[in-house]
Amino acid sequence: MSRTPAFTPALMIQGTGSDVGKSLLVAGLCRAATIRGLRVRPFKPQNMSNNAAITADGADGEGSGGVGEIGRAQALQARACGVEPSIHMNPVLLKPQSEVGAQVIVQGSVVGNATARDYHTLKPALLPKVLDSFARLSTDADLILVEGAGSPAEINLRDGDIANMGFAEAAELPVVLAADINRGGVIASLVGTHTLLRDSERARIMGFIINKFRGDKTLFDPALTIIASHTGMPCHGVVPWFEDARNLPAEDAMALDSDTTPNNDQNPVRIAVPRLGRMANFDDLDPLRAESGVAVSIIQPGAVIPGDSDIILLPGSKSTRADLAALRAEGWDIDIHAHVRRGGIVVGLCGGYQMLGMRVADPQGVEGTPGETPGLGLLDIDTTIGAAKTLRDISARDPASGAVTRGYEMHMGDTTGPATTRPMLDAPGHHDCGATSPDGRVMGCYVHGLFAADAYRAAFLNRIRVGHYGHTAYDSMVEATLDRLAAHLEQNVAVDRLLEIAGI
Repeated sequence: MSRTPAFTPALMIQGTGSDVGKSLLVAGLCRAATIRGLRVRPFKPQNMSNNAAITADGADGEGSGGVGEIGRAQALQARACGVEPSIHMNPVLLKPQSEVGAQVIVQGSVVGNATARDYHTLKPALLPKVLDSFARLSTDADLILVEGAGSPAEINLRDGDIANMGFAEAAELPVVLAADINRGGVIASLVGTHTLLRDSERARIMGFIINKFRGDKTLFDPALTIIASHTGMPCHGVVPWFEDARNLPAEDAMALDSDTTPNNDQNPVRIAVPRLGRMANFDDLDPLRAESGVAVSIIQPGAVIPGDSDIILLPGSKSTRADLAALRAEGWDIDIHAHVRRGGIVVGLCGGYQMLGMRVADPQGVEGTPGETPGLGLLDIDTTIGAAKTLRDISARDPASGAVTRGYEMHMGDTTGPATTRPMLDAPGHHDCGATSPDGRVMGCYVHGLFAADAYRAAFLNRIRVGHYGHTAYDSMVEATLDRLAAHLEQNVAVDRLLEIAGI
């Protein structure tokens, strides 16, 4: 297969469906190749996720401050490579705001909103931007590992495709398919995907990887023969279930389908998180879920927020007013007010912070239909959603303990009101570091990632219940997990063969 000389060696991992583990496989391969001494860069042409991270190389547009945003998975993959994340690692990011529409971010900056149909017609115009970002990464890498999106077998969306085979053909990349055996039907998914592709696309597939295997791998040997007989594709590995994946930031909200984080502590701090339909940046929960002595429960629609919760945490939202309406439809507003009357603590982050106020107004219809929605009335603040997006790094302190944290803001909205004179965080030079109720039991801010700081997390939890918190060194745990993931793939995948296919 010929390759464009201007591009560095590269391999694309596509999947037979969503959530088959492509992001994790690419992260592990990034770390494995980096350990081998290669300069590796991750790349995902198009991503759809409300879990995003900021980069320091964004465009200097209004509200951006020279900061951009990409999918959370590509930020983790950059970390696996030991490099800073870049807008060029995920040049097109779609952030769903409704069932039919999403915010469109190109090379780190918001370019507008689009319905699914409108975006389908827009894709061909985005391909030059995608190839530009890929070329830019190529100038400083020995290897680029590319992640597809969804499945290439969605042939109804093939015209103008930039996420899977459309990009692979434009950049002349070899492809390896990943399939999830845990969900069942893995033979059909691989054979069916291969069958539905065009001849030129099938020619790019250099093999497949079976992911999330449980049990005796030898029992799957006959299936490998069957798959090969129908497709001619070789198997490059059968990867056992990687239990420690729970320690890494997840990109897909399906990771929140499990109700409660297991915790062996006899009397943990109980944190309840209502599962909002447009939940965003839910990796804010990861350090809390990893902390010993803390039990984080994701409250699914139809369930009641438990009365024994110590904290109710309202996470970020890509559509604050719509999620407020859904919260009320579930009756969770009643549960939250009852929790406050019992003396419980409520924390709101970003969109969740906006919900705690008196009202949320969207006069321009940035997140949907123009209008105004009453908030929960727990903080004396008002929020107006605007078109300008705030993206910035922020360092702050806990006013009570002085513990330092570092995070980032990523929001469209301005919040004002008397409660902001009691900010949740102390950050000199920043006027909107949140708000706190007079009794200190309701609080919120726009800062994502604040719980990743061990000292801040320990100080926050010790205000709830004195204990030995902060013993989980969160950043070190993530690094160690990436190392174990790389070793896991080295043991179960033909990494040398994959590098050879890429052109190393």
